[in-house]
Amino acid sequence: MSEETSNTQDQAQDQTKAPEGGRIDPAFFTCVNEYLELTNRQAKQQGLKRISMASLYAASRFNAHVYMANAGARVGEQRTEFLDYMSAMYRRMLNEHLDGLGAERGIDVGESELAAEYAAAGFKAPGVPMDTGNGISGDKA
Repeated sequence: MSEETSNTQDQAQDQTKAPEGGRIDPAFFTCVNEYLELTNRQAKQQGLKRISMASLYAASRFNAHVYMANAGARVGEQRTEFLDYMSAMYRRMLNEHLDGLGAERGIDVGESELAAEYAAAGFKAPGVPMDTGNGISGDKA
């Protein structure tokens, strides 16, 4: 991966990374919730599948714009790395939401691709208690 692609990805991660104390800036979630409110309103008129596809299309267009604005003259050289990075990030977020929404709604969504990471952090997928070895089971906060 080139240094510029790495720098662009580092900047993107810095903007979404939890600051000290493990908390993400509340403004990030305000933005997410406003976007979801819009998509939910549109879904009532257009249907879930259409708005899902429109959201993905819009996100890909916006992310391509951001990438090109930051990559400068090296856009072509860094294309594959950018696509790999964004694909992996989307897959991770999708896994996290499947795990969380499945637990929240009591739906078996299958084994998480993130199960090993959850276990290493001391818990199973959201909503699934883990034996802590001291006779007490529970989710990690």
